[in-house]
Amino acid sequence: MKTVLFNTRIAAVALVLSLTLVFANAASANETNPSGLELKFIGNLKNQPVFHLSYNGTVENEYTIVVRDEFNNVLYKDHVKGTSISKKFMLNTEELGDVDVTFEITDKKAGKPVVYSISKNSRLIQDVVVNKVK
Repeated sequence: MKTVLFNTRIAAVALVLSLTLVFANAASANETNPSGLELKFIGNLKNQPVFHLSYNGTVENEYTIVVRDEFNNVLYKDHVKGTSISKKFMLNTEELGDVDVTFEITDKKAGKPVVYSISKNSRLIQDVVVNKVK
């Protein structure tokens, strides 16, 4: 009985640790930068991840948005302009598979790109408990 409780505690600690690491990675992916651009993971739609790119500023800016896979293939490219920009992107993971994706947003005035890297980590946690019934 002690080993079952001990194994359950270890599994609980492992679960908490893995969830902490997952949410820490998600928080770092949702950071804002000084330029006012923000890329957030907002959830899944039909089992496909959806991201929201936004810019809310007082100065009108022009940006080039390029989405690339890890092999540097351009998946999406667009030029946007305005003081308030909002775009949603749904990645088709059936076509992409487990390929990492980068969002590169370049300010036309500054010329310096802001790059967000998107990678997917899957974890499976399984608890097995054996109890003596009689």
